[in-house]
Amino acid sequence: MVATLVWLGAHEGMPTGGNGGMARSLRYPCTMRRRLAYLLLLIGLSAAPVVSSAQDGISRKKQERIQAKKAKDEKKAKARQERDDRKRHLDIQDKATRKRIKRHTKRADRRGSGPHRDGFFRRTFGG
Repeated sequence: MVATLVWLGAHEGMPTGGNGGMARSLRYPCTMRRRLAYLLLLIGLSAAPVVSSAQDGISRKKQERIQAKKAKDEKKAKARQERDDRKRHLDIQDKATRKRIKRHTKRADRRGSGPHRDGFFRRTFGG
């Protein structure tokens, strides 16, 4: 902030002469008004972006669509990662282990994930 200096002719209690006297003092004219105006300008400028950004926000419907799409993409990525992990796990196993896993997976798919019951011939003849 730039202030303008004004020379006053006399200071209180000092004798004055024709040229304004020996003692001169500095005074800032309208300093309070300038500071107040500057402060109001700063407050006004800082409040303006808040008001305008409230008008430019995205709608709730659009925000919900964006969140739904993001959730869908995350679900797809998780499924893809799980599928790749399962494939990598099977590639590490030997052939007999892969066959056993495949057999047990089929049985679990038929009967569900709970405890299973062996088939009739296996229960009867112990094969």
